[in-house]
Amino acid sequence: MNLLDPKIDTADVVIIGAGPSGAVAAQSFAEAGFSVVCLEQGEYPDYTLVRSTEPEFELTKDQHYGWYPNRRNAPSDYPINDTESDVAPLMWNGVGGSSVIYAAAWHRLKPSDFRVHTVDGVAADWPLTYADLEPYYQRVEEQFSVSGAPGDPAYPDGNEPPLPPFPLGAMERKFAAAHDRLGWHWWPGVNSIATVRHGNLTPCVRRGSCLWGCFDGAKASVDRTHWPRNIQLGVKLVQRARVTRIETGSDGLATGVSYIDRATGSERFQPARTVIVAANGVGTPRLLLNSASATHPQGLANSSGLVGKNLMMHPYSTVVGLFDDFFEGWQGPYGQRAYSLEFAETRPEHDFVRGAKWQLMGTGGPLNTTGSFPWGGSGAWGPDFHREVKRRFGHSAYWAIIAEDLPSEENAVTLDSSLTDADGMPAPKLNYRASENTNRLMEFNYTKAIESMKEAGAYDTIIAPIVRETGWHLLGTARMGKDPASSVVDGFGRTHDVANLFVMDGSVMPTSGAVNPTGTVAALALRNAEHAIASARSQRLSNASA
Repeated sequence: MNLLDPKIDTADVVIIGAGPSGAVAAQSFAEAGFSVVCLEQGEYPDYTLVRSTEPEFELTKDQHYGWYPNRRNAPSDYPINDTESDVAPLMWNGVGGSSVIYAAAWHRLKPSDFRVHTVDGVAADWPLTYADLEPYYQRVEEQFSVSGAPGDPAYPDGNEPPLPPFPLGAMERKFAAAHDRLGWHWWPGVNSIATVRHGNLTPCVRRGSCLWGCFDGAKASVDRTHWPRNIQLGVKLVQRARVTRIETGSDGLATGVSYIDRATGSERFQPARTVIVAANGVGTPRLLLNSASATHPQGLANSSGLVGKNLMMHPYSTVVGLFDDFFEGWQGPYGQRAYSLEFAETRPEHDFVRGAKWQLMGTGGPLNTTGSFPWGGSGAWGPDFHREVKRRFGHSAYWAIIAEDLPSEENAVTLDSSLTDADGMPAPKLNYRASENTNRLMEFNYTKAIESMKEAGAYDTIIAPIVRETGWHLLGTARMGKDPASSVVDGFGRTHDVANLFVMDGSVMPTSGAVNPTGTVAALALRNAEHAIASARSQRLSNASA
């Protein structure tokens, strides 16, 4: 490897990861005239492999777009030691990142989510407020073609999705009426899925395949919403490039990144004036820890000792209801037909703090009645197989319960001492256990979700406690804060230790809230990139005037 190869131009910005935060940041820098290189360990998704238009979709959907990298084991994946974790981490490695397989349920955090320590005396406050992030929420919702009904009373005024909502079906109307009778919050689903033609996206035809790649091009994965524009702007996207280290110079600043060109197996170096890590809450601490050096012996940007600590994964459970009514539960949007934030805040009568979001979902096609998700246990298999499939298919719905996860330093990502990826880079190891607060929170929400199901007419309910393969939300492992002793980055994602190194993904979130985080991750990336651009211009101006 020649660190001074004159044939390689020094980029203004190098971004590690082509998922939502990397794509949003790349667009901002490129529009401002900066030269940008993005290194992505995977490739563009091949949607011809999804086959959601074919009868065999349920049989083939996990073959190429399964959620769990340890089982998928694609060339772009790396192994993860999760034997000491209650929840298995889920991700998709490639252009678009995990937006290729996310359900596209879209939310903002609530104002209290930024002030958890002030409000409840636990965790930490953010170094910014809802009001600081609100204009960026608005802008990324336009970029991500968010559809939904305006005016949700759980949020401040101004939360208005740019696209119209999906119409309410029989299932949603039944639960809406039940919650109206109970006096509980509900709202039509808000999703980053186009209901009308918008930008590069076509209107959703409701195949219900959102979690396995959207064949029709209605879901806002950033390979469709951002990367065509980024390439047009001149961003250089390097695929099959696995970054192994962030390099630093004698002045302590980042000089660029070393990576494996997976097409040739050769090691390369991309010099850059600014380095941005957008590799998710597992990949980012893995890279920072593996970038240890003589001047950063505990890992890069880790003077606080908190890189990898405070992993949050949103423990996820389900309560399924069985009905005499017939629902078309295999239709889309898969992830969020409606939701409830009735129990998302701390209440003084509870023996736990914070809360959970409920997400109303259909139970899928006939084969989905036979699996453990969302049913728990062994699904429908057994001596009453045919009777069980008959009572489940088209006659069931479920509340997905997403619990707010409080940060704990014991929940952490470290480097495994023996497991490596195909290129010899140490694999991440996860230690994660649900807290007693989480267990009490979940138990309470089970009882309330059963009450909701029965009010809606369910004659039977099934509880699936914390479901292992549900770690879509990987947060907190490079937390932001004002004090370098208790945080990794500042309120704009700049690492306290290395002035030209930024983290722009869910790693920076000090608390998790109870809602899907992509909207917040994208809004933070937009805010932080624009702040970095303004700071760079100011620095250039002051240098010129000097």
